[in-house]
Amino acid sequence: MRGPRKVRDVGAAVLVAVAVGWIGLTILTPLALVFFEALRSGWDTYKTAIVDPDARAAIRLTLQVAAVTVPANALFGLSAAWLVTKFEFKGKALLLSLIDLPFSLSPVISGLVWVLLFGANGWFGPWLDEHGVRIIFTFTGIVLATILVTFPFVARELIPLMQDQGRDEETAAITLGAGGLRTFALVTLPNIAWALVYGVLLCNARAMGEFGAVSVVSGHIRGLTNTMPLHVEVLYNDYNLAAAFAVASLLAGLALVTLALKTLLEWRFARELGGELGRDSR
Repeated sequence: MRGPRKVRDVGAAVLVAVAVGWIGLTILTPLALVFFEALRSGWDTYKTAIVDPDARAAIRLTLQVAAVTVPANALFGLSAAWLVTKFEFKGKALLLSLIDLPFSLSPVISGLVWVLLFGANGWFGPWLDEHGVRIIFTFTGIVLATILVTFPFVARELIPLMQDQGRDEETAAITLGAGGLRTFALVTLPNIAWALVYGVLLCNARAMGEFGAVSVVSGHIRGLTNTMPLHVEVLYNDYNLAAAFAVASLLAGLALVTLALKTLLEWRFARELGGELGRDSR
C-alpha cells in the first residue's frame, strides 16, 4: 500500500507544482508587471495620469455604467432564477440556453447587435434620428452593450443554489398564509443572499472591465464615451505607456478587490453551510 500511495503523493505534488507555475506565469507575473510599469516612472507621473481630465471622465463613466448595469442584472437574475426554479413551463430549457448565450457570444457581436438595431443605418436608427433620439455612441448604448454581456452572471449563481434548496420552505410559508412577496423577502432571499452578492461582484467586475462590446458602440470619444478599458487602449496607441499602465493598474486593483471579496464570501458561505449541516445532524 505504501508504494501506490507514495506514487500518488508524488503525482499530486507534480500537478500542484505545474498548476502553481502556470498560474504564476500566465496570471501573477502579468499582474505584477502592470503595477511595476504603472509606478516605474514615479508616483508623480502615476498621479498625473490618474487625475488627467480624460482619465477622470473614463473612471466616472465606468462607475456610472456599472451603477446602472449591475442593479439591472441583479433584478433580472433574481427574476429568472425564481421563474426557473419555482415554476414549470414550456420553453424552460430554451430560457436557460438564452441565459447562457452571452457566455459563448463574442463581446464584439454583443456590441454589433445594438449597432444593427439602433445605428444610423440600422433597423430603428432612421426613425430614432427623426425623433432626435441617439443610442449608439452615447451612455445608453454603452449600458445596453454591457448589460447584454454581463446579464448571465447573477442568474447563473442563483439558479443552481435555488434548485438545490427546492420549494419546501416557500410552500410551507404560503401554506401558513404568507403572500408571494412576503415569502420571497423572508424565506427565499435570506437563503440566497450570499450567492446573490457573489453574482453581483462578478457582474460588477465584468461590467467595469468590458472592452469588446463597449468599443463597438462607444465611438471612442475622449472625455465622453471612453470607459477605463477604452482609455487604456487610447493611451497605449498614443505611446503614453506610463499613463496607460497607471489606468490599467486601477482595473487590476479592482480585480484583486473582487477576488478578495469573492474568497471572503466563499469562506463565509461555506462556514454558514457547515454550521447548518451540523445543526441538522444533531
